[in-house]
Parts: sequence; C-alpha cells; structure tokens
Amino acid sequence: MRNFLLIISLLLLVGFAQAEELLSPNGAQKLEFEVANGQALYRLYYQNKTVIADSKLGFDLKTAEDLLDGFVIDKVERASVDETWSPVWGEKSQIRNHYNEMAITLNQPTTDRKMIVRFRLFDDGLGFRYEFPEQPNLVYFVISEEKTQFAMPGDLTAWWIPGDYDTQEYAFHKSKLSEIRGLMQEAITPNASQKAAGPTSVQTALMLKSDDGLYINLHEAALVNYACMHLDLDDENMIFSSHLTPDAMGDKGYMQAPRSTPWRTVIVSDKAGDILLSNITLNLNDPCKIEDTTWIKPMKYIGVWWEMITGKSSWAYADVPSVQLGVTDFSKLQPNGKHAANTAHVKYHIDFAAKHGFDGVLVEGWNEGWEDWFGKSKDYVFDFVTPYPDFDVDEIRDYAASKGVQMIMHHETSGSVRNYERHMDEAYQFMADNGYHAVKSGYVGDIIPRGETHYSQYIVNHYQYAIEKAADYKIMVNAHEAVRPTGICRTYPNLIGNESARGTEYEAFGGNAPDHTTILPFTRLIGGPMDYTPGIFEPDVSKYNPDNNSWVNTTIARQLALYVTMYSPLQMAADLPETYNKYLDAFQFIKDVPLDWDDSKVLEAEPGDYVTYARKEKGTDNWFVGRTNDEEARTSNIRLDFLPEGQKYLATVYADKPDANYRNNPQAYQINQYVVTNKSKFELQCAPGGGYAISLIKADDPSMLKGVKKH
Repeated sequence: MRNFLLIISLLLLVGFAQAEELLSPNGAQKLEFEVANGQALYRLYYQNKTVIADSKLGFDLKTAEDLLDGFVIDKVERASVDETWSPVWGEKSQIRNHYNEMAITLNQPTTDRKMIVRFRLFDDGLGFRYEFPEQPNLVYFVISEEKTQFAMPGDLTAWWIPGDYDTQEYAFHKSKLSEIRGLMQEAITPNASQKAAGPTSVQTALMLKSDDGLYINLHEAALVNYACMHLDLDDENMIFSSHLTPDAMGDKGYMQAPRSTPWRTVIVSDKAGDILLSNITLNLNDPCKIEDTTWIKPMKYIGVWWEMITGKSSWAYADVPSVQLGVTDFSKLQPNGKHAANTAHVKYHIDFAAKHGFDGVLVEGWNEGWEDWFGKSKDYVFDFVTPYPDFDVDEIRDYAASKGVQMIMHHETSGSVRNYERHMDEAYQFMADNGYHAVKSGYVGDIIPRGETHYSQYIVNHYQYAIEKAADYKIMVNAHEAVRPTGICRTYPNLIGNESARGTEYEAFGGNAPDHTTILPFTRLIGGPMDYTPGIFEPDVSKYNPDNNSWVNTTIARQLALYVTMYSPLQMAADLPETYNKYLDAFQFIKDVPLDWDDSKVLEAEPGDYVTYARKEKGTDNWFVGRTNDEEARTSNIRLDFLPEGQKYLATVYADKPDANYRNNPQAYQINQYVVTNKSKFELQCAPGGGYAISLIKADDPSMLKGVKKH
C-alpha cells in the first residue's frame, strides 16, 4: 500500500512539473500550459474566471509529419518587459508595453523537431505565437492547417460576421455561439467578391461576452507573410479553431525556418471600455522600421467620391462597353456628361478645402480605364498614370499647391494585383512628381492571379509589399478591400488607414444598421484605424440620385460623434460641399476636431448599444467627446473629471434635438455652449441612431467665456 501511494505521489509530481504557469504583471490574468498525452494545451483565466478552457496547439503539415502531438517540454524561458514607446500618430502619445513572457520550447522526439510557443501575458490579455527555430529536420514546410484552439467557457454572446476569404463587408450579427450555424445563410449577403469559409466560420476581431460579464476579444497581431486567420466553431463543444485562408492550390502557408507566425490575441476584461483601450495589438508588432517619419502626417480631407457612390456622378468618362489602354483614343469618345473627376469640378473642391482648412482632396475616376473596370477579370485594367482628357494633372497640381491643399491619389486595382505590382514604381514616382503624398488603394472584385483570394498568404504579402514600396517614395497608404489590419501601422506608420469592413459607402447601398458604429470599435478597429468616411449630413440619398432610395441611418449629431469614436488619423468629410454649406454651424465641429491624440478615455461603452469616448488633442489641453448610439433612445451620463482641476473650459455641445430620430428627423440638432470644469456633469438625450459631440477648449482667455452660462 505504501509503494502504491508513493507511485501515485510521483505521478502527481510529474503532472505538476509539466504544468507551467504565467501571471500578468498585476496578477489578474493567469495562463497555464501543459503537455498532456503528448499534446500541447493552454488555459487562460481572468480573476479566477475561465476565459479559455483546455485548448490544443499545433499544425497539420502537408509535406512532413504533423506538429500536433508527441511533444515533450524541452525548456522554459521567462522574461518581463516594462517599457514605453511613442507612436508616430495614435490614440495616445505614449504607450506602455508591460508584460510577462514565457517561451516553451517543445521537442517532438520521434522527428527530432522543435517548436517554440511564446506567450506574452499583459494586464488586459494574452498574445502568443509559434516560432520555428533553425534546425536540420524542419526547414521548408507547407501548412495544411493551423490547429490553434480557443475553447470558450460556455455559449457566449458574439458579435460576428461570416468567415470569408474575400470580404469583411458584412453586417454584424449578435447571437449566442450556438445560433451562428442557423444564422449563417442570412448573414452572407451579396458582395463584389466573396468566398464563404464554412458553416460556422467567423472573422476576427471577434467580440464576445459571457453571462457573468466577461468581455473577450479574439484577433491576431502582426500578420506578415502568412494567411489571414478565421475561426471555425465546434458548436457542440463551443471550441473555436483557427482556419487559415488557402491559396489557389489549397495550401495555407509556405514556410522556411527560422521564422514565426502572427500573434494570436485574447483581450479580456470585466469592463467593455478596457477592450477598446487595449494596446495589445500594437505592442505585439515590431517597432517602427521607417527611420525618418517626419513626412507621415495625419490628414483631414474631402473628395470627389460620395457623388459617385450615390450614383449622382460616374467614375467613367464615357459610356462604352469596352476600352483598351494604349489602344482606345479617349479624346475621340463622347463624354457621358456625368464624369466627376474633371478639372473644373476638382478645383471647386480644392477651393472648398482651402476655405475650411482641410489638408487634402481625394479624386476618384481621374485615370483611364473605368469604362470596363469591374467584373471582366481584366488584367491590364489601369496604368495609374494616364488621366482622362478632362483631368489636367499639371493644372490641378499647381492650383492645389497655390491653395495649400494636397491632392490624394486613387489607385483602384480591380483586384489585379499582378498588374498593380508591374506599374507600382512608375505609379508612385508619378505621385512624387506631382505632389501626391497619400494614396487610397482599392481591391474591388476577384483577385488576379485567378484562384487567389484577398486574404491568402500570397495576397497578404502583396499588401505588405505595397506599404513598404510606398515608404520608399514617402507615400502614405489608405488600403480599401485589403486584409483587415493587425497593428502593422506601428511598424509601418505610413499605413495611415484601411477600410476592411462595411463603411459609409454602404449607406448608399441600402444602409447600415444604426448599431453598426457601436460594434465596429469592438471588432474591426481592434486591429487599427478605419477610413470610415463619416460626415454625411443629407440622409436621403434620392436627393442626389432619384434612382437610389437608400437612407443613411443616422442623425447629424451622430455623424459628428464618429470623428471621435471611429479613430483614424485620416478622416474624410464625405458629403458634398453644397450640403455642408447648408449646415455650417454643425460643420464647424468637423473643422475643429483633431486627428492625433495625447490621451483617450472610454466614458461609456457596451457593444451593440453605445460608445462614448473622450480624447485629448495632441500638444494642447483641449478635449473632444463623441457618443454613438444604437437604434434605441438612450440617456448618456458623463463626468468631465478627466479635465485638470481648477481649469475652466468652453464646452460646445452638438446634440440631437428632443424630437430627432434617424428615421424621420435626422437633421434635428442643437448647439449649446457652457462653462465647465472637472466637476461638471452632462446628462444628454441620444436619439435613436443619434449621439452627440462636444469640444472642450481650455479657456485661458476669460473673454472666451463672456456671456456663456455655467454648467
């Protein structure tokens, strides 16, 4: 009996020895790792609540034995880091990178191969990745599937969009995990390019909430030379598994050691606002690789864009079914009379931008090829340097320069990345020669090379190539229809914007749901800023195009709030100048709101319901507040205790009127001014689909407050 107890005790000691534990710096998060029956497992806890239950790690390999089991722990290395770094632009001017690290080297004795799993545990969550060190038995290999699991602690509530290899432009669904399969068919709505990933596949960043009040976010960081990750749900056991986007051959990744994968991230808190304030995604990316960043500047812009999106105007110069670059003589074509990118119209926009202090003007449809650009699988679709006959490059360049306005280039590729790469150096040099320092790129439609999709390893590498090549020419990139961001903007801050979700353009394609902008900060924006293109003051699209009956589901006050709640260093005032001229008092907030911040705070937040941010302008003591609201009328209660004690501020409040409603009275807003301090409070009524915006300007000059009532 004594020998039996000794054997049991030894077995327990061996099991304990295999279990490795890692705590976050504040002790709130706990990671456990073990090898059980040769399989690598991890678990995550927050304040003793299960966040991730037993979850397996590893890979199915196409060209070698799998890296799934047969593991033993070779060594465990630990480290701690506490540092602060300054982004070129951002929601904060100083970011703390504070974590405890545990690197587990796993050995597979039967193949004599090693794989490292590196965990970094922050106070607000976990990041981990796989690393393949240099070794003789694992050099070149092909991934059939990454088998990372995220076992959920129950049937959580999720805010999700369908897994798709080509688009993130879906409306969000809120449901229990167990309901995803039944809702998938209705969730997959038509798009210009799409390829569904599976019946329970969803995209990241995925927002989740447990019944006991834990907020959990799953995503990835530093997606470089690797396929974009989706998550497949085992809805019997509530376990998510990684699902990499395949290439044209059906393979998931071509690897050469030594190298590592992107980080897999789990952000968790019992406060929704902590998810929004997490810097895990940025901290897991490499530091900036651009030595001189003085040319990278946030930009506020208008554009020749919304009129085409609504159908009022056209990108194309002529209405002909087919054109060939270098063959078609566009000067001999009959103009359609709706081409917006003409010299006179662009100069009108330059004048408006200059008058109101905007940095730039975007012009789409300026270059030859738009007549048959979409849906033809056309390789040589644009050359990115040849203008239409009615667009005078030299005149526009010189006129914009004389007004102190920068022109923003547009490179639509129609998905033909092969063609874009052939022309990229010439296109970027054309920009440099003509004073264009920023480009909006687009990838509408199916990808060429044919068979590839928007999120495969091959195409992810193309997006990265475009960013790095642009940096060589000191060009900032705003990529639309590209893979969703994963914090790459820390390493390459010339990636100043992305779309990668349903943006404002969908308001002209039938409308986004009123709660859309209360979900995006918890999902899409976890990876980086979004060029959402807010500022629509005319909700009735038929006033621009009688054939388009779309309705923009928002109030004007909420449109103003989006400049604060939808963070981006690149912000567009998307509506038409003639519309802004009707509402110049409200337009003033768009003119005033900064693009770069010293600090950001979340005053109120609940995914799908509301988000209220307060942000401090970089280099000043001024603050700006924004609140976006869902379809329900709600009361917002905020304190201004973030203001410095004893300092008076002039508060200008842009709010919904009592009878405002996104459906039938969206342009009803009110503007009031108050004297406030850090002891002030606001109780503001938010209309359905509404919100508010507040500017808080430090009152150094007492005359600023003359005649203004105290609050």
